Amino acid sequence: MRIQIINGPNINLLGKREPSIYGSVTFEDYLAGLRGKYPDMQIDYFQSNIEGKLIDKIQQVGFDVDGIILNAGAYTHTSIALQDAIRSVTSPVIEVHISNVHAREAFRHVSMIACACKGVVCGFGLNSYRLALEALQDNNK
Repeated sequence: MRIQIINGPNINLLGKREPSIYGSVTFEDYLAGLRGKYPDMQIDYFQSNIEGKLIDKIQQVGFDVDGIILNAGAYTHTSIALQDAIRSVTSPVIEVHISNVHAREAFRHVSMIACACKGVVCGFGLNSYRLALEALQDNNK
């Protein structure tokens, strides 16, 4: 299986940014462990703080990979363009959040992309990515 993880704005600051919410582990360190746990999978990674680059990546890989795990960050709550990109591709997309967005500010309770995604995983810290990966793996059997 080939899985593409796409992270949006500020995820590049994991380990530094609000560790009480997001933890103290960098995404790169977490990703190394995830790849080690699933050596039979190709797990590709992309991060950008720019909405258009996230859309470009979804369009670039969204017809070839077995699944996309997308943490769109704050764009989750604002981007119809990301929703359109997700709807435009054939690869299943799972929306992921590290924190439980429903236990946070009210504006984070609304996702503009969830309706276009296969599912949503939130609130399990970085393990949200593993849970999404396992869902894609189970869905592909």
